[in-house]
Amino acid sequence: MAEALAGSQPAYERIVRRYQRPIISLIARMTGDRALAEDLAQETFVKAFRNLAAFDTTRRLSSWLLRIAHNAAVDAMRRSHMRMVPLESDDGLTAGSHAAPAPSIDSIERAALGNALDAALAGLRPEHRAAVVLRYEQGLAFDEIGHVLGVAEATARSHVHRARKELARRLTAAGWEPAR
Repeated sequence: MAEALAGSQPAYERIVRRYQRPIISLIARMTGDRALAEDLAQETFVKAFRNLAAFDTTRRLSSWLLRIAHNAAVDAMRRSHMRMVPLESDDGLTAGSHAAPAPSIDSIERAALGNALDAALAGLRPEHRAAVVLRYEQGLAFDEIGHVLGVAEATARSHVHRARKELARRLTAAGWEPAR
């Protein structure tokens, strides 16, 4: 970070390589649009590098970047009045590829559960969806989630708790009961 603050281009590139994937993942989960997520990730890095001097070095760089990404996604959703949709699963087949061997029952069930989870996530309020993605996909602590979302740590905990309850309710309604 010190090198980036000093204007080092290789340091910028290392930051992009390190944080590009989590940023795209967060934005894609929020918007349901992978192409938009990639565009907004670029916008995130441009904003971050233009405002690098404003970075609070007592905080984690990842939290700061994810907050910028979160805000960019929220702004884009507001501008376009986007409806949240689940990300489509990729079956691994590409044009010209041969059919894969028949999937196992376990892989079919995992894929179905993944689709149900994506649909349930898409139905959450945006702040709850962002909180649960930051917690379970990005592995952030509650104080970091609060920083990213611009809320208190207790509110971040509440968002995650409510998101989990709503996800459980939606998954149960879709026929996915917890193991007994």
